[in-house]
Amino acid sequence: MKIAVIGYSGSGKSTLAKKLGEKYGCDVLHIDSVHFLPGWVEREKEDEQKIVSGFLDSRESWVTDGNYTKLSYERRMEEADMIVMMLFNRFSCLHRVVKRYKKYKNSTRPDAAEGCNEKLDPEFITWVLWRGRKKKARQRYKDLQKRYKEKAVVIKNQKQLVEFEKREGLPL
Repeated sequence: MKIAVIGYSGSGKSTLAKKLGEKYGCDVLHIDSVHFLPGWVEREKEDEQKIVSGFLDSRESWVTDGNYTKLSYERRMEEADMIVMMLFNRFSCLHRVVKRYKKYKNSTRPDAAEGCNEKLDPEFITWVLWRGRKKKARQRYKDLQKRYKEKAVVIKNQKQLVEFEKREGLPL
């Protein structure tokens, strides 16, 4: 099984990816942990691509968590048996980000790059509410839904997430 979990920041991609990986016995690649080095330093693009490609090449089944359109995005979408799009509204995402911050404040969450303590700053809040939801991103999700309608699953709220988790037999 190959599953790509994509969507807006704070929508719950990493948590869902972890649950799916456990259910299907797949390794999970949290692409945030590839993109960042300790201290929120961005990794060189070539190195990122090698890591992502190596992960995809070396496994028959996998779960990826994250958008990162420059990191084997088309390949991930094409090869995935299921594409889960977490498209929660901006305020739900912000609420989830604040909860996550409170839980992991002064520490690194399990799906983040080592040495990247959880943060909640104006730049990230702006990303969650506006910059990460620009027309280009919204259109990309719409295009994927059309192109991969047989394997695309769209989750827009907590109720739909719970229904999906029940259907997949995931822990709630």
